[in-house]
Amino acid sequence: MFIAKVTGSVVATQKVDSMVGHKLLVVEPYRVDPDDRSRLKSTGRTFVTADTLGAGVGEYVLLTQGSSARLTPETKQLPIDTVVIGIVDTVHLDQACVYDRQRSIS
Repeated sequence: MFIAKVTGSVVATQKVDSMVGHKLLVVEPYRVDPDDRSRLKSTGRTFVTADTLGAGVGEYVLLTQGSSARLTPETKQLPIDTVVIGIVDTVHLDQACVYDRQRSIS
């Protein structure tokens, strides 16, 4: 599993039948900043992921990938490699809260 920030969405009007009706998001994985452990830092990569929870742009999400992405009831028959399995509320590192969803919404 890893944390990623939703940066956009993908619309594909032509796709395999099993993917019709499934929301696709563009996400950017984040990691602990090695120079400043009080914040998260982008890895510089992007992924397209299936979203079954309704995450929105700007939110941090918890992803799983590979065969694990097809272990939820909603995704077991889908040709996917990553899926949103949670919307992150808070991230704590050491003694600090480095992300709080409530503060980022305000």
